[in-house]
Amino acid sequence: QVQLVESGGGLVQTGGSLRLSCAASGIASGRMFSDYAMGWFRQAPGKEREFVAGIGWVITTTNYADSVKGRFTISRVNAKNTLYLQMSSLKPEDTAVYYCAATQSAYYSRGRPSTYDYWGQGTQVTVSS
Repeated sequence: QVQLVESGGGLVQTGGSLRLSCAASGIASGRMFSDYAMGWFRQAPGKEREFVAGIGWVITTTNYADSVKGRFTISRVNAKNTLYLQMSSLKPEDTAVYYCAATQSAYYSRGRPSTYDYWGQGTQVTVSS
């Protein structure tokens, strides 16, 4: 059972930056962090959970929601079992709880929450205007 723990959320002003981290543990023997594609999702109050960014097993394979392209960067360091989301030029509409998720599905880039098997507990990001 993969456990995911997010950190790095907080309160930031419009135009500011934050870096979220997601640490993975509990990976089964014989498997590695690099066996999982990873994603970041977010959920604002009263809204559905939405895809933010995804990264495949090959770290150069990334995809983003249109709303964050050019502002957010997803990355991973497999040797540290850690996923990152660098967020810049933050806007009030980026305010949400941010979740990291893991999957072994080849369809991870479609951004559907149901594709992902493991989820963290979330970290709050609040952007003030």
